[in-house]
Amino acid sequence: QVQLVESGGGSVRPGGSLTLSCAASGVTSSLKYMGWFRQVQGKEREGVAAITLHGRGGVTYYAPFVEGRFTISQENNKNTVVLQMDNLKPEDTATYFCVASARYVPAIFGAESWEYWGQGTQVTVSS
Repeated sequence: QVQLVESGGGSVRPGGSLTLSCAASGVTSSLKYMGWFRQVQGKEREGVAAITLHGRGGVTYYAPFVEGRFTISQENNKNTVVLQMDNLKPEDTATYFCVASARYVPAIFGAESWEYWGQGTQVTVSS
């Protein structure tokens, strides 16, 4: 089993920045992918960004709405993934969930593809 713990959520004004961090613990040696989803109450979860972990190329994936504003990265030699979010917009307001998988992920932004989910951290962008 793998446990995911997110940190770094909060409130920020439009145009501001936040950094989300996700630490994985447990049986992490088998993990192949980590990423982030977000959800607004009453709506479906949507993929934000994902990365293949060290040893698998560090390939990154971003949802179209990111538009170059977010960067996902893995901390060196750690089971920690960071999502740097810049130029935040009010529509980025959501609960952000860290995800991970030890299996091949056929659809990076398909919620059903991911094995492990964190509890979520709230991001609020408001003036």
